[in-house]
Amino acid sequence: MNTKGKEPVICLLYFNLTGYRHIEVTKHRKKEDFARFMKKVVDEIFPQADTLQLVVDNLNIHNPWCFYDVFPPEEARRIVKKLEFHYTPKHGSWLNQVEIEFAVLAQQCLNRRLPDMIITAQEVAIWEKDRNNRKVKIDWRFKSKDARIKLKRLYPS
Repeated sequence: MNTKGKEPVICLLYFNLTGYRHIEVTKHRKKEDFARFMKKVVDEIFPQADTLQLVVDNLNIHNPWCFYDVFPPEEARRIVKKLEFHYTPKHGSWLNQVEIEFAVLAQQCLNRRLPDMIITAQEVAIWEKDRNNRKVKIDWRFKSKDARIKLKRLYPS
């Protein structure tokens, strides 16, 4: 995406009930970026919510403790109290709907060379706005009963 060899990092929030997504482009994949992104989600995107159920992968920065390294304890506690963490199985990240949204983003928006992070952020913002205006939802067809058949070896007999 950029000519310096360091690709921007995309933070993506997907709210499956409404098809709403929020995306930010950052320089790094660090706990500071994740903590600030989630603070924005809590304070600006869903300020009225008592609790947000957050489905995340097992990346080491996707945990409540990172907030305490970034914000003062009172602020970290306030944010963490609004988040309920749910982790995808280590060998089942393909179950995550955000992975599907990332694939669509990559195919429709990031499938070309973009010169820098600013242009990348602008292009992603246009794509995000269009998807949100159209309220595009992920057509999730894989059900629990299908999982028990396809993943039979993972379920005890």
